[in-house]
Amino acid sequence: SMPFLLCLKKKKSPVPLGRSIFQKHTPPIQQNYQALLESCLKNKCLFTDDTFPAHISSIGTGALLKKLPRNLHWKRPHALHKSPVFYAAHRKQPDLCQGLVENCWFLAALEALTFHQDILAAVVPQNQSFERKYAGIFHFRFWHFGEWIDVVVDDLLPVNEAGELLFVSSVYKNVFWGALLEKAYAKLYGSYEDLQIGQVSEALVDFTGGVNTRIKLAEAPPDLWDILTRATYSRSLMGCQTHLGTTKVLKNGLVAGHAYTVTGIRKVTCQYGPENLVRLRNPWGKIEWKGDWSDSSYKWELLSPKEKILLRKKKDDGEFWMSLRDFKIHFVDLVICKLTPDLMSQEDGKKWMYSLKSGRWVKGSTAGGSLGFYNGNFWMNPQYWLNVLPVEDSKKSPSTCSVVISLMQKHSTKHRNRAPHLFIGFLLYKNTNLLPFFPEQYQESNRKLPPGFFTRHQPVNKHQVFLDEREVTHDFHLEPCVYVIVPCTLEPQQESEFILRVFSRKHLMIFFFDTLKEIVDRYEGKIWEDFFTKHFEQVREKKLKFSSISQNPEINAVQLQRILNNISWRNFQSFRLNFSLDSCQGILALLDLNATGTLSIQEFRVLWKRLLFYLEVFQKRDTKRSGKLDLVELHAAVQETGISLSNEVCNLMAIRYGDPDLQISFESFVCFMLRVEIMGEAFRNLTQDGKGIYLRESE
Repeated sequence: SMPFLLCLKKKKSPVPLGRSIFQKHTPPIQQNYQALLESCLKNKCLFTDDTFPAHISSIGTGALLKKLPRNLHWKRPHALHKSPVFYAAHRKQPDLCQGLVENCWFLAALEALTFHQDILAAVVPQNQSFERKYAGIFHFRFWHFGEWIDVVVDDLLPVNEAGELLFVSSVYKNVFWGALLEKAYAKLYGSYEDLQIGQVSEALVDFTGGVNTRIKLAEAPPDLWDILTRATYSRSLMGCQTHLGTTKVLKNGLVAGHAYTVTGIRKVTCQYGPENLVRLRNPWGKIEWKGDWSDSSYKWELLSPKEKILLRKKKDDGEFWMSLRDFKIHFVDLVICKLTPDLMSQEDGKKWMYSLKSGRWVKGSTAGGSLGFYNGNFWMNPQYWLNVLPVEDSKKSPSTCSVVISLMQKHSTKHRNRAPHLFIGFLLYKNTNLLPFFPEQYQESNRKLPPGFFTRHQPVNKHQVFLDEREVTHDFHLEPCVYVIVPCTLEPQQESEFILRVFSRKHLMIFFFDTLKEIVDRYEGKIWEDFFTKHFEQVREKKLKFSSISQNPEINAVQLQRILNNISWRNFQSFRLNFSLDSCQGILALLDLNATGTLSIQEFRVLWKRLLFYLEVFQKRDTKRSGKLDLVELHAAVQETGISLSNEVCNLMAIRYGDPDLQISFESFVCFMLRVEIMGEAFRNLTQDGKGIYLRESE
C-alpha cells in the first residue's frame, strides 16, 4: 500500500452563460433544545412545537391521508399509558413495529441501529425521560448532508379513537422512543408523508454518517459469508430488500418489495455438515419466512438440542432464520453501512481519511450533463483534483491504494419526496500529464481541464451507471497519479446541490489542506481486529485444534483461559483477570452450542462483547473498588444489565458463584451472568405463553 494524499480542490468555474434563479436546498430549522427545555420547566408548561404542529399538515397531503381514521387525535404519552418510558435499555429483542406510513426502509435501518447502543446513543440522546425534567420536549440527532444536526419535537403523537399509535409503535406499549424518533425524522424531511418511499441505505447514512456498500445478491462475491461475518462482529448496520412483485405477501411468507433488517448470522452444525444461516426481521413485527430454517422447519431437528433451543424462536414476531443460499435467491441486495469503509478492503492497520466538498450544478454554468449526450458541455461540470502519491524511497513496485468516492444529491424543497431524484453519477479521469504533485507544485495545477481532454481520454470507470438515487458510491484501487473527479447529472441543464465525499487510507501525515479529516471511531479503532488476529493467529501457528469443518482455528478451555488472563484492558489498566480452568470450562459449556468442546472465533466474539459489557457494569457497581460485589451490589449490577431476578434466585446464585462471604469476583460475575442470560434466552424461545415451558428429555 502506498502513501496517499487527498486534496479535493475545486477548480475555477467558467463564467455563467446566463443568469438563472438557483433553488437552494432548504436547511432544517435549528432550535435550541436545552434553552427550550429550561424555558418550559421555568414556566411550568409543556412544549408545543409550532414549526411541526400537531396538525394534519405535518402528516402530509397525499395518499397517506386516505389511510387515516376518521377521528384522529394528537396525545402525549402520559395520556396513553400510566407509566410511559422513553427508552428501555438492554431489551433483548428488536421491539418496534411499522404503522400506517409505508416506511419499512426507515424502520429496518432503525432496528439495525438498536444492535449498537453507542451509535444509537448518538442519534437518540439517552438522558431523556417522562419523569425527571419532563416538559413534553425531546430531541434527536441526524447526519444531514455532511453535518450532524439536532431536531427538536414535542411529544404529541397521532392516535386513533382507542388511543393506539397510528405510526411507529413498540411491542411494549409503554415505550415511546421509536414513535418520537419517527416524528423527528418526519419533521426533518417535511412530513410523515415524505417517509412513504425510501431506501434502507438512505436511513443508514442519516443515522451514522457512514459509508454504504451495496451487494447485488444475484452476483454476490464468493466470500459473502466472510463479509457478513466481518460486518456482524464489527460496527456495521445491515439491511436488505426483497424482489418487487404483484402479490404483497408471497406463499413463502416473504413480503414483496419490502425492506428487512439483518439481525444476525450463525454457522450451525447439522448431521450432514455445516450450514450458514442468516437471521432477519420484518419491520411489521409479524409475517415470517416459511421455508427451510423457518420457525416450524424440520431442519431444526438436525441440530443438537442445545443449539436448537438457543437459536429457534417459535413466535410470530417477524424475526426468522434462513439459509445463506435462500437469502441470495429471495433478496435483491444487501446494504452494509459502516462508520469507515474498510469492510471490503484488505489494507489493515491504516486509518481512514476523508474529505468533503459541497458543489452545485447550475444551468448555463456548471450543469454540463453526462458524456452520453454528446453535447460538448461535459467539461463545464465541476471538477475536483484527487492526488495519489507514491511511497517515498519505496523499493517495491508501485501498488494501488483503496479510495471510496461518494456523490450525494440534495433535494431542493423542504419535502424530500416532492421532487424526484435526478439520475447522477461521476467519472474519474487519470491525468497522466501530471505526476502526483507536492505542495509547491500545487498552485500551478489549479486550472480546469479543457473540453479536448475529455474527448482524448477514457475515464477510469468506463461503465459508470447513472442512478436516480440520493447517493452513488464506488470504490477504487488507484495507482499513484493525479486524478480528476467530474460529478454530473445524466442530462445537461439539470440543477441541484451535491456533496462529494472521498475516503482514503491514511498513508502520509501531511495536512496542508483543511479538507482532510481523520475518521476516528472511538469505540472500536483497530483494537478489536488486532485482538482477534493476534490471539487466534497464535493458535493457528501453534497448530492447535482446528475444526474439521472450518478454516478458522477453534480454542479449548486451556487456550480460552490463557487468552482471557492475558488481555490488557485498555480502559482499566489496573484490572487483571484471573479465570480458573473450572470457570473457563463452565463458560465453554455454556457458549459451545454445537458440543465440539471448543469455541470458534464466532462464539468467542459473542463472549468478548458480553465481557466488555459485564466489565462496564461491574466497575460501575463496585463502589468500594474492592474488585468484588457484595449482595446489595450484585442485585444492582443484575438490574443494570436489564435482567429481572428475584432476591431468592440472586442469593442462590451468590451461594453458587461467590466466596464463603458471598462476595462475587468479576470472573464469577461473568459465569453467573452468562448462565442467567442463556437460560433466559432458552426460556423465551421455548415458552408459548410466557409462563412455562415443556421439555423433552434430551432438551
